[in-house]
Amino acid sequence: MELNRKIRIQLRLQSGVFVLLLVALTALLAYIAHEYRKEWDITRGTRQTLSQASLDVLKQLDGPLTITVYAVTQDGRGQNLHKSLQEFMRPYQRAKPDIALAFVDPREQPKAAAAAGVRAPVEMVIEYRQRSEHLTEFNEQALTNVLMRLARGADRLVLWLDGHGERKLNGVANHDLGDFGRQLQQKGLRLNSINLAVAQDVPSNIALLIIASPQVDLLPAEVQKIKHYVERGGNLLWLIDPEPLRGLQPISELLGLVLTPGVVVDPALKPRSGPPAFAVASSYARHPITNAFRLNTVFPFARQIGAVESDEWRITPLVDVAQRGWVEVGKLDEKVTFDKARDIPGPINIATAFERTVGDRQQRVVVVGTGHFLSNTFLGNGGNLDFGINIVNWLTGDDSLIAVQPRPAADSNLDIDQATLYLIAFTFLLVLPLAFIVTGGVIWWRRRRAA
Repeated sequence: MELNRKIRIQLRLQSGVFVLLLVALTALLAYIAHEYRKEWDITRGTRQTLSQASLDVLKQLDGPLTITVYAVTQDGRGQNLHKSLQEFMRPYQRAKPDIALAFVDPREQPKAAAAAGVRAPVEMVIEYRQRSEHLTEFNEQALTNVLMRLARGADRLVLWLDGHGERKLNGVANHDLGDFGRQLQQKGLRLNSINLAVAQDVPSNIALLIIASPQVDLLPAEVQKIKHYVERGGNLLWLIDPEPLRGLQPISELLGLVLTPGVVVDPALKPRSGPPAFAVASSYARHPITNAFRLNTVFPFARQIGAVESDEWRITPLVDVAQRGWVEVGKLDEKVTFDKARDIPGPINIATAFERTVGDRQQRVVVVGTGHFLSNTFLGNGGNLDFGINIVNWLTGDDSLIAVQPRPAADSNLDIDQATLYLIAFTFLLVLPLAFIVTGGVIWWRRRRAA
């Protein structure tokens, strides 16, 4: 078919329109890609996506956040540190666009690094509302803890009763609460002990008083100081093991506690040796402490915590355990059995929250029927740490910080010994190339003979 001038012009116009449409479509796609971003995290364990706890903390920071990274551009191995830290911060910047990220090379600007108090080779200085924190450990849990401290604001002082053999929040013994205390400090709380045999009174400006299983009786004057603290609206966390109250009966009466003797037994969790005195909780009451809580918690050697209904206190039983267990009143041994005449059948409540208004302040108290669950021995079991931190956050008035704590990403390193590395190198650098060469040679030879 012969093309005349008119057909050629039409074809050229069609080609021109096609090119224009293609360019317009490309520009439109580029604009959409720039303005709207959609990402999918396909990494193992969604390591590139922030946990809900981190996102909740970021929501509490209602102003701009400035992060200055003091690091050389490349380390001794040639790795681009600035790029790596930019990738680390990207999920945070997506969740909070007003995070300003800047990089300073301390070799080029040593005075700026010294003025910022930088001591580590790679260090972040995070500033929020004229407060600052330094970070040298770069994972989600460490950074979110820093952000939580900044969101908390002014330091909150938490005191624990001391001088009577209590579990110490700075202790290293198995029964102590030292690991839990360090976690609270990382969340921005200041910890200290108080001996009421020496102190005139419990300070009224503290955020929380913790009583953790005294082993000897308190003096009447000490008990009176604690009672006075509670009566005027002080917040309290009381960990009561299945032991005598050591003179604290007036505090129990003030709260209306009903403390039955015995230890919670759950035959479904019978250990290899010893009595089944461990109880696991998997469901919780509706309360700010437990609303978003979905982890199992383990309560060793717990006692029942009951309370008399009161017009003064709003009472919430928090944790029921041992659905098929009971409170063992008799001797606790490996062959323990349920006695209908004296034992109390499950489910058993072992933690209760109390709340009331005193003057112009909201008073909060939590009583837990065991101190073991926060001890150095058992803190790492299930969600014990998260549950304990949620309790303290609620008691100190930081309801917005109650969340399941972010977990470090699973270890993604692959450890390979030297012999295996040599085998992999030999296979991929020598065996496979030689196999391809031989295969290609054979195919070429066969085709040449066939021709």
